[in-house]
Amino acid sequence: MQPMVLPSTVTDKTEPLIRIQHISKSYRNTHALRDISIEIPRGTIFGLIGPNGAGKTTLLRILAALLTPSSGQVWFGQQEVTSTPAIIQRKVGYMPDFFGVYPDLSSTEYLEFYAGIHGIPRQKRAGIVTDLLELVELTSKRDAMVETLSRGMKQRLCLARAMVHDPEILLLDEPASGLDPRARVELRELVRTLQGMGKTVLISSHILLELAEMCTDIAILQNGELVIAGDVEKVIHQLGGGRQIEIRLLDKERVEEALNHLKDVTDLHNLTTPEETLIQADFTGDDQALHQILATLITKGLPIVSFAPRSGGGRLEEVFLNITERNSQS
Repeated sequence: MQPMVLPSTVTDKTEPLIRIQHISKSYRNTHALRDISIEIPRGTIFGLIGPNGAGKTTLLRILAALLTPSSGQVWFGQQEVTSTPAIIQRKVGYMPDFFGVYPDLSSTEYLEFYAGIHGIPRQKRAGIVTDLLELVELTSKRDAMVETLSRGMKQRLCLARAMVHDPEILLLDEPASGLDPRARVELRELVRTLQGMGKTVLISSHILLELAEMCTDIAILQNGELVIAGDVEKVIHQLGGGRQIEIRLLDKERVEEALNHLKDVTDLHNLTTPEETLIQADFTGDDQALHQILATLITKGLPIVSFAPRSGGGRLEEVFLNITERNSQS
């Protein structure tokens, strides 16, 4: 299978922060990764998508210098991971999918313990811990025992732990797993805040909606192989046959009239009405053509409530299901 690698949203692609070059990892007769090559630009939120067993965790552990690949190389700038693991681990904050906490410690003691492990001078630890607790919105829980925290709070505390040494890169393995909807929203906003602070974030998940709403770039893995990598919208466009738009009308009686105006538009295909007042269509034109369609509908006096591209999460999920099904049959 030849993977597709699409351009990133980042315009300066000449110097990617991370270069994954022909990485493979085998355990006896099991191939966890097969010839993976990806470039990850600085400052992106990069999502690794794949079902269980796709190789996401293995790849993240290799990036964290916790596993040695069977073949291939990973470069962080000019430094190769297996040659300089100690240096790489100072650059990286790793949050595993199953993390260990110490229930008999308070949140403050927990972070101070890890600050000590990373060699942070004792006189600086209190200030760092205070800043991290504020960042992850756990200041009110600074003296609470870890065992009393909710799952969402524990996730945020462990993210703070991964940041205690101020790493340049964060590797988050299934951080939204088991969280309720509110905690997922809080996590998503926190990841965006970290990107705004200049961090590069790699996040793995099989919860596609979460990644579509948070990531700038993605890579889809299946059975240890790279299927496609690149900017989220370009992946959807490449594999999903173009963008999809949704047009919602105020009056269901005018839907048929709107369909009559839209059916002859050359850039629109596969017009459907999944709801009484909603029209969906595949769109293959540019933004100017999109604006012209909206202007035409308004000129005709149609009561348009909303006119927008369909949300990326649903489209990404369709793309993922289609491409993984296609590859499993090949």
